Parts: sequence; C-alpha cells; structure tokens
Amino acid sequence: MSELILLTGGVRSGKSRYAQSLANGAGGRVYYIATAEALDAGMRKRITAHRKSRPKSWHTVEEPLSVIKAVNNLPRGDKTVILDCLTLFISNLIHKGLSDAGIRSEVKGVMSALRRNSSLAIIVTNEVGSGIVPDTALGRRFRDLQGIVNSMAAKEAEKVCLLVSGIPLYIK
Repeated sequence: MSELILLTGGVRSGKSRYAQSLANGAGGRVYYIATAEALDAGMRKRITAHRKSRPKSWHTVEEPLSVIKAVNNLPRGDKTVILDCLTLFISNLIHKGLSDAGIRSEVKGVMSALRRNSSLAIIVTNEVGSGIVPDTALGRRFRDLQGIVNSMAAKEAEKVCLLVSGIPLYIK
C-alpha cells in the first residue's frame, strides 16, 4: 500500500510545481500521468510548459481517459506516481458521456490502482467550488461532481494539501 497525497487549490496556485518537488524529494523512479489534451492553442502551450518543467529522467504517460489502465501498466516496484490532474480527467470523462456514478467509479478505480502500483501517489486537483455558481447545467454538474470527487480523494488520502498563492497549507 502506498501513501496517497492530494494537492488541491485554485488554477495556477502552484499545485503541479509542488507535486514535482514532493516527487523529487522522495527519490527513486517517478512516473507522471498527464490527463490534459491539447484541444486548443492555449492548452498546447500549457502542456508544452509542463513537459519542459519535468526532469528528463521522469517517465511521462499522457492518458486523458484510461487512467486505471495507465497506472496498472506501469512497471512494478517502488516508485512515485503523479496524477496531474484529476480535474481534467473528470472533464474528459464527462465529455466522453459517462454518468456521475460512472465517473465516481472510475475515480475509485484510479485510487485503488495508485495504491497497488506505487510507493507514493500524488494526485493534483483543482478546488472549483469556491467561485461563482456556473450559469449552465453542464458547468454546475462539473462543479458539483468535482467537489464530490475531491471529497472522495481527500477521505482516501493520508495527506491533503491546499495550495494558496504557491504556499502549501496541509489540512490533513
């Protein structure tokens, strides 16, 4: 069984950078599972920046949908796995047409796979419930589902860290 750390916070709060520093501090092999898809110029730019920020010795798996399979296919042995990010994974599953129950089941499966296949698992997610109420049904569904999924992950995690303006605040 691995240790699970959940990193949450707003957009550009330093979550990914902090995840990378934790993985560097753990030593050993690091696998980075990226869920982003380059669907527009802005996202392509963000993905390129994220790729450049990671050490070349890390192994990156870009997988927007089949995260359980990606984790289960990692080589055995001690390693750190970063999942970046749960928020985009949820969005990808919504756009694929999964029900809320199906998405919750996928997230449970991801957490179980991370526990079985890593010595340290770091999950990056966004805190989306502190802003305005979205004006579309899809936006409200996403916000509500993200809150539920974040709560599931926080309950499972040994440590939960909220990043605010690049400052890590451990809340569990």
